[in-house]
Amino acid sequence: MRTRAGAVLTAGALLWLSLAGCGGGDQPGDGTASSAGSASAASLGTVTVLAAASLTEAFTTLGEQLEKDHPGTTVKFSFAASSELATQITSGAPADVFASASPSTMDQVVQAGAAAGDPVVFVRNRLQIAVPAGNPADVAGLADFATTDLKVALCAPEVPCGDAADRAFDAAGVTPAPDTLEPDVKAVLSKVSLGEVDAALVYRTDVIAAGDQVEGIDFPEAGDAVNDYPIVVLADSPNPEGATAFADLVESPKGAAVLQKAGFEQP
Repeated sequence: MRTRAGAVLTAGALLWLSLAGCGGGDQPGDGTASSAGSASAASLGTVTVLAAASLTEAFTTLGEQLEKDHPGTTVKFSFAASSELATQITSGAPADVFASASPSTMDQVVQAGAAAGDPVVFVRNRLQIAVPAGNPADVAGLADFATTDLKVALCAPEVPCGDAADRAFDAAGVTPAPDTLEPDVKAVLSKVSLGEVDAALVYRTDVIAAGDQVEGIDFPEAGDAVNDYPIVVLADSPNPEGATAFADLVESPKGAAVLQKAGFEQP
């Protein structure tokens, strides 16, 4: 599709130059800019992105931006726990881009030969204690997660948010007593938003995304459990051009602004 579009644009540019030559060529800049603008706006087809659940809001915004910049492009997302997505990729699931919430899950993809290049860390994220609006259980810190008087939700230990929680609890010297272990951070956040638990550990970005339904509480051990987020184009990408365009947008200043607004930290 891109090759055909490029051929049409080239032919159009040659025709314009021919006409411009006949007419004296008094405004060559206008035609050149128009041709370049059309080329940059060409459709990228369908781009399939597998991304950590915590990237849902920011990546959805960036996908819409890519579609706007390249009319006719469709960006499809699958958001889930990074560990689950890595397993899908190494099992042969077709996709163009993978963005993980931890280097360890990205390493699974790299070691399997499923990455087209070296992953790039594009943001970092840290945990917050999430409580329902008003903090009805008066949760103050990680020590509260050890009491059986509270209903507590955590990510399962095999997913990045669960691994980060384990590191935070180790740093605090706290043994938590969770009532439920969820498959990804959005499932944990849902428990808090619905008032089904008194407290949970989620990423700061998820607290921001939840709006008025959830309050976030900082805790000092969060600095011991910061997660790096790498992104990579996949080796068997059906659409490497579209994959590269999306990854470039994520890593661009425009992408950084969207991610920072969502609460992510720069690496």
